[in-house]
Amino acid sequence: MSKERARLRAAREAERERDRAVRARRVARRERRRALLRRLRPGGRRRTGRLLARRSRAERAGIVVLTLAVLGSIWTLVPDPALRVLLMVLLLLVLPAIVVIALDRRT
Repeated sequence: MSKERARLRAAREAERERDRAVRARRVARRERRRALLRRLRPGGRRRTGRLLARRSRAERAGIVVLTLAVLGSIWTLVPDPALRVLLMVLLLLVLPAIVVIALDRRT
């Protein structure tokens, strides 16, 4: 009787070991596949920050150039220094809203 139980126990353990080996091969294959996909997928240029992630380089350059042009025109066309400073500060405060309204990609 005990020999029969020992034989059955050995068979169960061998079955468990085969299942573990199969599972380990599956996991290893899945990891190799994921590693291959990670190598094939371009992902080296991860950007952080909302402004850098949302705007292209051309859009950022356009924002800067237009802002400097408007600031220059305020500086040259407005004669009163207090009004000049007020308009510049107002432009810099309203600029984020203008950029979102003009360049937002959501439709």
